[in-house]
Amino acid sequence: MHYLLIYDLAADYLERRAAWRDAHLKLAWAAAERGELQLGGALVEPADTAVLLFEGASPAAAEAFAHADPYVREGLVTQWRVRPWMTVVGEHASNPVR
Repeated sequence: MHYLLIYDLAADYLERRAAWRDAHLKLAWAAAERGELQLGGALVEPADTAVLLFEGASPAAAEAFAHADPYVREGLVTQWRVRPWMTVVGEHASNPVR
């Protein structure tokens, strides 16, 4: 199953992220290497939301990521939520429908 971790970003996110970016990326690449995090990044123009795509049997990995993320701890993320995503089309769809 796929899960979207959705971050609402602080208005000054771009100005403040440098101090925690290395730690955030280290956490993200570790999750990717474990096969949990498939894709992640911020939406642009405006950079007010970030979306991270997780894959697993439950939302636990996405939730654990958010709890450990320095962007969340340091207030660059004002709110986060995990949503199950029923993927039905594409090579990596969790529930392919033809």
